[in-house]
Amino acid sequence: MTGVEHEVRDHVSYLTLNRPETLNALTPALRDRLVDLLAEASADPFVRAVLLTGTGRGFCAGADLRSGADSPSPRIPGDVARTLRTGAQRLIAAVLDCEKPVIAAVNGTAAGLGAHLALACDLVLAAESARFIEVFVRRGLVPDAGGAYLLPRLTGLQRAKELMFFGDALSAPEAERLGLVNRVLAEGELTKTARDWATRLATGPTRALALTKHLLNSSLDSDRPAAFAAEAWAQEINLTTQDAGEGLRAFAERRGPEFLGR
Repeated sequence: MTGVEHEVRDHVSYLTLNRPETLNALTPALRDRLVDLLAEASADPFVRAVLLTGTGRGFCAGADLRSGADSPSPRIPGDVARTLRTGAQRLIAAVLDCEKPVIAAVNGTAAGLGAHLALACDLVLAAESARFIEVFVRRGLVPDAGGAYLLPRLTGLQRAKELMFFGDALSAPEAERLGLVNRVLAEGELTKTARDWATRLATGPTRALALTKHLLNSSLDSDRPAAFAAEAWAQEINLTTQDAGEGLRAFAERRGPEFLGR
């Protein structure tokens, strides 16, 4: 029992964190299971979108520090850095590098690693009760799980410093205003909207979406010549796909395309 429910339905991989008694805090086993499931979704041609959410009052309260498995006290120099590289950073990379679009349906508190897990997703929907907390400063810790990389790219540098220096809880409406989430929804609408978005993505041109995700994510670290070169190669690759041919035919024939994800 790793604390995550997994189901593939209608080309969507549904990942539901299920440790409500801990606000879905991540144990090392649960974290590693998520990495594996994201890698499987990325490689599986049947899966065309991923939806990540939680049960209970929390989306994810971060790493489960009470488990003691990832103690912040190093035994020898290098242990902490190695633990981060192979643990929290690997999870965030699995989301960013997944070749399928990943939606986060943030049903409650997203703190620390849990907040960064949500922010790494391609689209973020949040319930009105959701909160995002850069909790590290409250524990005397430096932000990890890619937070110092992700947050300023979403909010700008000054806002990121405010959130990380003070560690105050950010409400869902405020997170939407800062550009951290796409939509804030009533509690009863979150699941339905998330599933509707996932279903829509799962009927889209999967390879074109994968290449678009790569271009957008890498653009933040590229200069213009590199970005233009990547765009040209993405177009070259995508025009070999069946879906690109179908999209062009559908346009010429004045009908809606039927994409197969290939």
